[in-house]
Amino acid sequence: MMQQIDYPDFMQAVSLLARPTVDTTAQRAKVLAMLDAIKLEGDAAVQRFALQFDGFVPDVLEASSDDFSWAEQQLPDDLKSAIRQAYSNIKRFHAAQQVQEAPVETQPGVLCWRKTVPIERVGLYIPGGTAPLFSTALMLGVPAQLAGCKEVVLCTPPQSDGKIHPAVLFAAGLCGIRRVFKLGGVQAIGAMAYGTAQVPRVWKIFGPGNLWVTVAKQMVSLDGIAIDMPAGPSEVAVLADAGANPAYVAADLLSQAEHGADSQVLLLSDSPDLLQKVAVELADQLEKLPRKLFAAQALAQSKALLLHSMEEAMRWINAYAPEHLIIQTADAIQLAEKVINAGSVFIGPYTPESAGDYASGTNHTLPTGGYARVSGGVALDSFVKKITFQQISEAGLQGLGPVVETMARAEGLEAHARAVSIRLDAKF
Repeated sequence: MMQQIDYPDFMQAVSLLARPTVDTTAQRAKVLAMLDAIKLEGDAAVQRFALQFDGFVPDVLEASSDDFSWAEQQLPDDLKSAIRQAYSNIKRFHAAQQVQEAPVETQPGVLCWRKTVPIERVGLYIPGGTAPLFSTALMLGVPAQLAGCKEVVLCTPPQSDGKIHPAVLFAAGLCGIRRVFKLGGVQAIGAMAYGTAQVPRVWKIFGPGNLWVTVAKQMVSLDGIAIDMPAGPSEVAVLADAGANPAYVAADLLSQAEHGADSQVLLLSDSPDLLQKVAVELADQLEKLPRKLFAAQALAQSKALLLHSMEEAMRWINAYAPEHLIIQTADAIQLAEKVINAGSVFIGPYTPESAGDYASGTNHTLPTGGYARVSGGVALDSFVKKITFQQISEAGLQGLGPVVETMARAEGLEAHARAVSIRLDAKF
């Protein structure tokens, strides 16, 4: 169960809020060897690794149109309806991020603007593992669709029967993704990064995964392949006061803890009574979970902090920079305004983190491991690039030119200065 720490000094924050560390030295050597093999051998290496690690490899890696039809037939109507509603909400939220910036005249005759251009080729990785994350296909597929990416490639490990989970295919189809490959793990990342006869090469790779996938993404990024963000174990911080419902708090902690044994949850409160009641609820609810082993292991490395005030708790939260932050307090809106570092914030007793994971509309691909201090989650902007343009009139260059000449010569770059001077001199 969670370790409770009463009234810790903030000087202990670095140690108490530390994430579990993982030495990836062994994985890096093996991943590098696999990626090198994929570069050299293409599909042959990809299929060899798929057989080795997934236990199955089809001759044709890509899902067919018949596979998409089969997937829709396999899903019950209520699940298809739920996925469609989630798709609609996610699309509505991300469509609002399509903002066209107006051109700016920085001084007379000098016009500057930015143009939003989609990344042409993107790859989406959808984990299979202990749970097929078809929701992630929506979270990545919708903004890719809205951005207008020319080619979207999706890789996901096949099930034990060699087929892709039907919900993943159905979600992909809603997002207009037709190029889906039965590949998981390092071999999927390598295939998308370098390209093979069957799998197209992409410019940027998105999606969570296990430690092997994370290491593979980091390593291909050294070869010039962009990635969305470093992805670590899932995490949540819950801030709750004496009036919070302990059953709700416990359920929110467990909803994150069940992701895996390496997930981390953090509970902060100024109420000793609330912490005691949550501990009781955790023990009771844990026993009812099919994935209780994962959740129990995650709880064992997690903490409950008893603090003097909500103000103090906010200081701890901003130091921790959680992937998810749930605020269940009487003044939740006011406290939410004080959040500086968090991936996504869930306000009030009726806003469980699982709503954001699936269907409220916000994206669930979020920064972990403290990266929320410097980065937000995946958004429409993740799938586009901003190209700057400028156009200067003759009169504009006469006004701006002397400034450029002076600065260029001060830096010792005479050719830069002359690129302006030759134009100005030609007019006299």
